[in-house]
Amino acid sequence: MICETNNEADMREAMHELGLRALRASRALAVADSASRTRWLHAMADALERDTDIILAANAEDLAEAKQNGLDAPKLERLTLTPERVKDVADALRHVAGLDDPVGRILSSVTRPNGLRIDKVSVPIGVIAIIYESRPNVTVDAAGLCIKSGNAVILRGGSEAFRSNNAFAKCISDAGVAAGMPEGALQLVPFKGHAAVSAMLKMNDCINMVIPRGGERLIRAVVEQATMPVIKHYKGVCHIFVDHVCDQDQALTIIENAKCQRPSVCNALETILIDASIAPEFAPKLAARLAQLGVTMHGDEAFTKLAAPVAVVPATEEDWPKEYGSLDVTVGIVDGVKKAVDHINRYGSGHSDSILTTDEANAQFFLDNVDSAAVYWNASTRFTDGGEFGMGAEMGISTDKFHARGPMGLPELTSYKYKIYGTGQIRS
Repeated sequence: MICETNNEADMREAMHELGLRALRASRALAVADSASRTRWLHAMADALERDTDIILAANAEDLAEAKQNGLDAPKLERLTLTPERVKDVADALRHVAGLDDPVGRILSSVTRPNGLRIDKVSVPIGVIAIIYESRPNVTVDAAGLCIKSGNAVILRGGSEAFRSNNAFAKCISDAGVAAGMPEGALQLVPFKGHAAVSAMLKMNDCINMVIPRGGERLIRAVVEQATMPVIKHYKGVCHIFVDHVCDQDQALTIIENAKCQRPSVCNALETILIDASIAPEFAPKLAARLAQLGVTMHGDEAFTKLAAPVAVVPATEEDWPKEYGSLDVTVGIVDGVKKAVDHINRYGSGHSDSILTTDEANAQFFLDNVDSAAVYWNASTRFTDGGEFGMGAEMGISTDKFHARGPMGLPELTSYKYKIYGTGQIRS
């Protein structure tokens, strides 16, 4: 439900109580057995299919308001739910339920000379807050991954999907609690305003980690305010390097997929680098293919000359680190794989980068030296995704190097602790 209050102190108190409920639930979740968590998720999935009409009615209200507010067509499409999409969300939840349990794994075990046995064991993180935009299915996807990994979750979706998110959250929370899940394990922030988010980001006594999912502006705002760790990526400036020897037809197909399939997502291609030795042959082919697809090319001087008569916009220094999120791409010519790696490490965002080559030595050099979360050999960057990596529904992608990097799955939603077994040892 929507909570309205003009009193900031009341809102902060309500948010803190929400956080305390999540904290209490996280203690119970941490010791819940795998069978119980799996049972809760199946109950949630069944409830989604049973309550589809309720969910679609809430979504229809969101859509009507969004149209009145002038929301653009792509965002309306992301907001729209159908019976088929609700069924897909339920099936995704069942898939998560069937994944291997990430909790309670013995990561390492050692017995010290004094007889102490030290086990390093995976445990839930605790309470995870997730802030996201547009897609209401994230409410269920994120909640499912958190519950499966033994974490309590606080969800804050975009205001344009508030009713849809609330319908999803109430459905799966009620179903989970009815099946034995602790109260407070899954909660939706009941306030629409930004003040509630600001309050939540100061609740480090209740919340262990925040995951923002959305544009760079949202992520930077969260990082600036949060008093707890934030899992994030700011940009997806993804590169493809076309090496001096490669299957050129395959390269064109991979580039088309990486750039054009979904140009607005963070794993879409933004920069193409071509080895100088094949540029006279490959650049005209590339220019013709991209022009046919409606892609605007921002090229360096060498590529622009080779692309003629295809029109190319002269690239500026600001274009190389740019995440377009559209049918635009920057193209440049480089002298070999080492120069390509230097360029990517300078201008890239540490997200996803690919080399297209039949030269194994160059491929391994690229894979070893490009400092990104995901590096590819002869494949599209579009695979950097939790689902495509077999991790279940998408939780987020991290370009950080601490705790989690790349697509986040169930193991990345756990921490660890040491369990030490003794027989009376004392330290001398």
